[in-house]
Amino acid sequence: MSKWFLTPKPNPLAALRLICFPYSGASASIYFDWANILPPSIEVVAVQLPGRANRLAEPLLTDMPSVIRGVMAELPRLLDRPFALFGHSLGAQEAFETALALRRARFPEPARLFVSGHGAPHAEDPEKLLLHRLDDEAMMQELRKMNGMAPEILGNDELMQLLLPILRADFTISETYNYQPESPLTCSLSAYSGLQDRYVTREQMMAWQELATGDFRLRMFPGDHFYLNSSKMLLLQALARDLDEVMRRT
Repeated sequence: MSKWFLTPKPNPLAALRLICFPYSGASASIYFDWANILPPSIEVVAVQLPGRANRLAEPLLTDMPSVIRGVMAELPRLLDRPFALFGHSLGAQEAFETALALRRARFPEPARLFVSGHGAPHAEDPEKLLLHRLDDEAMMQELRKMNGMAPEILGNDELMQLLLPILRADFTISETYNYQPESPLTCSLSAYSGLQDRYVTREQMMAWQELATGDFRLRMFPGDHFYLNSSKMLLLQALARDLDEVMRRT
């Protein structure tokens, strides 16, 4: 049984495997219901980082190389069929770095890379706020602005004492990530974002097209940084269309 990859609805007959990376503070479970909504030809696999849910007793990771080493230790067994990578926010960075790591290790690249809610690494704003450097109170203020957590969670002091270390660790992975330029991937790439996302611009999302030579697609959805929750069905309909195109090509 894999610690890093959870499959909520195993489907050995699926034509394509969609491997999903969660955003900061989240666990693999944010993708579990996707398996019941996307077509049965797609098997959803969700990445579970240490320090949460079934891996709660394991130390949190705070740097991208450690994440990619863990992912790559178990990912090759999932490459027995066409696959795509999806990641939101921190997950977009991790999905992109995983695609690069696969190429370096001479494994197949994903049939399509989906990056959501995070600009291309070479188009980052150098003046952006670094959340991992904030104290707990200031971080809580920023979390309220993000609209990614229910008010009852943010208002639960005991629960937040458990969540804040996870969030800080994940913000550290994202904000200390040091992209090392290399030749573009050869796969297709879709960039998804919320129309009202205050953390990433359309230009930063468009910049992803410079990092892959396959066909590029930008899709913008109603909502803020967490549009994937508020516009979930629109997102999954678009994702299903893009994945259907992938499966028809393979």
